[in-house]
Amino acid sequence: MAEATSAPAQPELKRAIGPKLLLFFVIGDILGTGVYALTGNVAGKIGGALWLPFLIAFAVAFLTAFSYLELVGKYPRAAGAALYTNRAFKIQFLTFMVAFAVMSSGITSASSAALAFGRTYLQSVIREFFSDTFAVSATLVAILFILGLAAINFRGVSESVKANVVLTCIELSGLLIIIVIGLFAVLSGDGDASRLTQVDPAPGQGVLVAITSATALAFFAMVGFEDSVNMAEECRDPVRIFPRAMLWGMVVAAVIYVLVAITSSLLIPSDELAEAGSSALLRVVEVGAPGFPLWLFSLIGLFAVINSALINMLMASRLVYGMANERIIPKSFGTVHPFRRTPWISIVFTSGIAIILVSTADIAKLGGTTSLLLLVVFTVVNVAVLVLRKEKADHKHFRAPTWAPVLGAVTCAYLASPLSGRPWDDYRIALYLLGAGVVLWLINRVVHGKVEFDAEKLSK
Repeated sequence: MAEATSAPAQPELKRAIGPKLLLFFVIGDILGTGVYALTGNVAGKIGGALWLPFLIAFAVAFLTAFSYLELVGKYPRAAGAALYTNRAFKIQFLTFMVAFAVMSSGITSASSAALAFGRTYLQSVIREFFSDTFAVSATLVAILFILGLAAINFRGVSESVKANVVLTCIELSGLLIIIVIGLFAVLSGDGDASRLTQVDPAPGQGVLVAITSATALAFFAMVGFEDSVNMAEECRDPVRIFPRAMLWGMVVAAVIYVLVAITSSLLIPSDELAEAGSSALLRVVEVGAPGFPLWLFSLIGLFAVINSALINMLMASRLVYGMANERIIPKSFGTVHPFRRTPWISIVFTSGIAIILVSTADIAKLGGTTSLLLLVVFTVVNVAVLVLRKEKADHKHFRAPTWAPVLGAVTCAYLASPLSGRPWDDYRIALYLLGAGVVLWLINRVVHGKVEFDAEKLSK
């Protein structure tokens, strides 16, 4: 009998990312819309101790990072939460829901960035150059922003990590400006340090609920680190360099966030920050450095939210495309345009959801929904790492201390629950999004029956 001719081997991805580029990737993925858009909303939930929820959010994210590090060390491929869920529990509906939750978090994150673009930073630039008489509908701008992202997505985007370094430096420069303003304020004797210990619960709330509800929202600012696991196949010696790069990247981002929060509270009372909403950092610049050109900081903010939104919409559309290719949602969602070679149906689908969200929700609700969806996913990942300990790898890899995923699962589940003081609007939006996923799943089951799919392909 003649031997079957084997198919040519698929070439591996180029391993071009070293420890420094990976560090910048992690920092750049975390920095962005969260702190630029939600600082004022977090202040409204806790008061002057604005730094505390960012610090607690970092601690919770840090625990979950240990789980991701063990899993990416054990399975050093372009993977993700869907793959880990599938390997641990082997329940395909659960795997699908985790993947759909990650996709939905990308859309809600991009939608919050679109609103920050239209309602805050672009408006500031317009006021600087065209005066207040030039009125622009913020919601219309946000919708046009989403359509612009869809056009870029449709055309095809190939971003290198070196370009990410440039964008990270731009985002970082805006936050360093805030920190320097705070330093000069302290050296000049300005600011009110007594605010830094003030926790002001809302009527009917206790101190604990005020802190946890603020942390549940601030957690949005710490997400993004988990995306770096998808770069594993393009890293040189990922098992060795990932732990140091991810953990140091998170520490750098957390220190920056805490210093920005301290500066904001020193210079401006929490009720004024809350009233400013997504314009809180612009207000800090205006008060702390009156001579600084506000339009320049607004441009930096525009770069930050554009970069965050584009990355999230790219991720969301590719996840829908991957699910369609694996036949776990209707196959038409995986249709590729014959000329642009991009998944245009999935781009239209994800962009349509984003347009609905920016037309009906505000930044705080979208940020809260993003953190809710990812906290649920992180709870599953923290449990998965413990279940997967029964699988032994044939190489050395990072192993998290057992207490880290256990404590990570408990804290993520608590912050995702109503006990944390999370508003019901977060659950309502999340249920609508996940409900749409269940409908797609059921339609596919009716048309194609039960389908076995490859979660590793889905997560790429």
